[in-house]
Amino acid sequence: MQKVYIYLENGIFLEAKSFGADTTAIGKLVYNNATFGHQEIITDPSNAGLFINFTPVEVGNVGANSADFESTKAYAKGILVRTYHSEYSNYRAEQSLGDFLKEQGVIGICDIDTRYLTKIIRDEGSMMMIASTLISNKDDLAKKLSEAKKYDEIDFVSENSVKESYIHKSGAWNPDTQEYNKASMSDKKVLVLDFGAKKSFLNELVEAELEVEVVPYSTKADDIITRFKNNEIGGVVLSSGAGNPNILTSLVNEIKKIIDANIPILAVGLGHYIVAIANGIKVEKINSIKYGSHPIKGEKTVEIYGINSDFKIDDSIKNIADVTYTKVFDDSLVALKYKNKNILSSEFTPVSNSPIYKEFANSVK
Repeated sequence: MQKVYIYLENGIFLEAKSFGADTTAIGKLVYNNATFGHQEIITDPSNAGLFINFTPVEVGNVGANSADFESTKAYAKGILVRTYHSEYSNYRAEQSLGDFLKEQGVIGICDIDTRYLTKIIRDEGSMMMIASTLISNKDDLAKKLSEAKKYDEIDFVSENSVKESYIHKSGAWNPDTQEYNKASMSDKKVLVLDFGAKKSFLNELVEAELEVEVVPYSTKADDIITRFKNNEIGGVVLSSGAGNPNILTSLVNEIKKIIDANIPILAVGLGHYIVAIANGIKVEKINSIKYGSHPIKGEKTVEIYGINSDFKIDDSIKNIADVTYTKVFDDSLVALKYKNKNILSSEFTPVSNSPIYKEFANSVK
């Protein structure tokens, strides 16, 4: 393994080993406590522009395969792990995680103290970093990082959204048939405004017996409203995605029109924040990073959900929406049902058979 050199925004300079692509990359450093699904995390468009510091000690044991991509490519800038295993054991695996990263042009960093990095992120918040197998000089890395655009200034939605609309035709993975379920005929059609939607979320919409049309983020509200009035669609989904919701002013203005038309809306991830802003609620950046698995409390159950966010909706949202799910650790709100409006939203992507999907599907004409 060759060396990789790391420079953090706070001035820390580190050296580790590389098991991924031979390149230089700049992104925002966050930590993620997920113990599995690392390939899915790397290919989730919500993680675009990120260096992901995985807290589990060992990563790579299950390898990677072509079926479990959350999109068409890897979106993470790089991953950092304590111990990487090139030897993998999984009946569906097709290659090692390292080979997958090399194919995708993603830096893989190992033999580094991920606990130390996690403490830095916990205490100081997420920060920009640069990693390189090509540049070893600290000052050169610092200069390159200082010249780069900050994560929160980048419009990832316009970069990652689909360019043309399409019908999503696959459902959830079926362990009995060893393939993804095929979409069945449905008389309930929804438009998914693609801010960086992941495949598994679209699959769950199909499993909720909805016909799913994915459209570019730039689709005009007037066109959507016309289709709704003509009974061509019965609802709108605002997908997850990467980046800062507060810089998406034009998009928020379009969403306001959709809300005013009283079209049923389901919003997740980035969409959750965009809907709040469109309703006049402040969304703020926070240092208490929320990437990875979290216990979430509903009315009757506690479940584990993945959340990728360092933003928070102001508590004044409670004046216009009921809180339906909260985090167990700090009781912060993570899902909402708006009062007097046909809107459901959540920071997380609901899992199979979630009542959120059922309630949304029932609201769709």
